[in-house]
Amino acid sequence: MSAARTVAVGGASPYRIEIGPDLLHDGERLAAHARGRHVLLVSDSNVAPLYAAAVAGALRQARPALSVATHVMPAGEAHKTLASFGQVIDALAALGASRDATVYALGGGVVGDLAGFAAACWMRGIDCVQLPTTLLSMVDSSVGGKTAVDIPQGKNLVGAFHPPRAVIADTGALRTLPPRELRAGLAEVVKYGALGDPLFFEWLERERAPLLAGDDRALAEAIARSCGHKAAIVERDPLERGERALLNLGHTFGHAIEAEQGYAGADRDALNHGEAVAVGMVLAARLSAMLGMAPESDTERLRSLLRAYGLPVDVPPGLAPAELLGRMRLDKKNLAGRLRLVLWRGIGKAEVVPDVDEARVLEVLAG
Repeated sequence: MSAARTVAVGGASPYRIEIGPDLLHDGERLAAHARGRHVLLVSDSNVAPLYAAAVAGALRQARPALSVATHVMPAGEAHKTLASFGQVIDALAALGASRDATVYALGGGVVGDLAGFAAACWMRGIDCVQLPTTLLSMVDSSVGGKTAVDIPQGKNLVGAFHPPRAVIADTGALRTLPPRELRAGLAEVVKYGALGDPLFFEWLERERAPLLAGDDRALAEAIARSCGHKAAIVERDPLERGERALLNLGHTFGHAIEAEQGYAGADRDALNHGEAVAVGMVLAARLSAMLGMAPESDTERLRSLLRAYGLPVDVPPGLAPAELLGRMRLDKKNLAGRLRLVLWRGIGKAEVVPDVDEARVLEVLAG
């Protein structure tokens, strides 16, 4: 087997995150997590041509008795829908998937969220192994068991908590990642430093060049440290009833931007998830400074770091602040119809703030 770094996620449903090169070709490692004989490999039209045949072949070689089927969905957030979810359910039915079947989610966050949700629902829950192929999904969506699809009213409003049986992150897959997608993943990496680790934030300031160049050592370190932070928080708060909400720093603003733009893929100019989160983090920092919670200098330091990674830091033109606020009111963290946002006291000191004044949010959204 290939050498891999391991991050353990504890709690009621423990699992391991394995990080290293060439793991998608390691049939023994992949097949070790299939309890039964039925496997559905879910991927998308971008990733499947690169890796699906190799993964399916590696599984069959390691376990010849496996019945492996592949379902390929169209790529892009615009296809993370109930209709696409239904097609994965149909594929499981066609396979005759039993209660000990396993779904392997091969792709980015869209595939991971949708395939994980289908696994959560088929026969009230079967195993899912996450095989993230983007940096964003390696450090965020594949870890923690949050699965969902989007509806026109908002992002991730229909879903379930369903921890994976394992996460296998092949860093070699990042070599085929478009530069824009690598930068989007780095936004989520920055998030971990911003919300709870100022030393990691400083490391990201120093390591910008190797990370943007796709250096294996730097990326593996960034992934392991990010996953370590998320694993620790998820273990303490698996159902997002407290501390885990901190992982949504920038996301309430970012999801509103994504929903208002119709999600990247439907419009080439729309921000993707990582880009929207980058803007959202800056908006959260600006609001924190406006409310007297944090120094403006930390907002500027965050803006500078995100811009150094080639990420946007301002609300895209043409989006009405009132419409964005309307989207934010649908956020799952809100209580009793009042905005509940993740803000900060400065770099590394995020907190959940209830009952945020909507007038101040509108000021920030208006720039």
